[in-house]
Amino acid sequence: MKNLWLFLLPVFLLFSFTKAKHPYHVGSVEINYNAKSRSFEVTGRFFLDDLENGLGKKYGGSFHFNDEKYKAKLNEALEKYCSEYFKLKADGKFLKINYVGYEEDNESVNIFLESETVTSPKKIEAAVSFLYNLFDDQINIVHLIKNGQRKSEKLTYSNRYLYHQF
Repeated sequence: MKNLWLFLLPVFLLFSFTKAKHPYHVGSVEINYNAKSRSFEVTGRFFLDDLENGLGKKYGGSFHFNDEKYKAKLNEALEKYCSEYFKLKADGKFLKINYVGYEEDNESVNIFLESETVTSPKKIEAAVSFLYNLFDDQINIVHLIKNGQRKSEKLTYSNRYLYHQF
């Protein structure tokens, strides 16, 4: 798994800094348990054009990250999109996930989410299907981190579920 990520990271970064169409449909999602806040902090990173097209296909109309007049529309759409394409369970209980916002980073977008509080979960389950509505070759690299212990998994269309015990 680590070797795959080491291979995909340079490819992802290379195409993040160019205007060329990228040949891979890949994103990453980091789910980090913060013991101080007792919540999961989630960061998703996706190609900007893929996310614009995914939102457009899902909700109709145009979405443009590099245009300030679309900011409110993007926040509204991303909040709905994330609630549908990302689910998280801790010790068998679905957690409420709050959309925090997004940040543009050259040719990619970082999406920030945070869960309701939960006390040191042992069993973590996630359903991650970002951009599956657009690409049948979408890959989502998912990292679960708790107390410094990292577990990573590659999810490909149509597999969206992962489960880890800590």
